[in-house]
Parts: sequence; structure tokens; C-alpha cells
Amino acid sequence: MVENPTAGEGAALPADRPVRERKEEGKFPKGIWIRLFAYLVAGHVFAGFLYLLFEVGAK
Repeated sequence: MVENPTAGEGAALPADRPVRERKEEGKFPKGIWIRLFAYLVAGHVFAGFLYLLFEVGAK
């Protein structure tokens, strides 16, 4: 086993377990896409509400 100097005394990392690598360079995590979609929907709903307020206020 390879010892991990940053972990405390007696902590060790298995040498046969590979370090987690990035899946692909150009891909974003799924959570980013979900959050982006939610912000876009919420932004359009808010913009539509403001538009409605201006239309009602102009009459």
C-alpha cells in the first residue's frame, strides 16, 4: 500500500486502485445542463410576467 501523507497517521491508499480520471474533456456534467434548463425556463417565465405587467399597465 502507498501511504497518503495528507491523510493522517496510519491512513493508506491502495496502490491497485486507479485515480479517478475525467470522463471526457468537452462534456459538461449532467447537473449543469439541468440547472441551465431550469434557469432558462425560470428566466422566460419571469420575462413573460414582466411583459404582462407592462401590457396591463399600458391600458
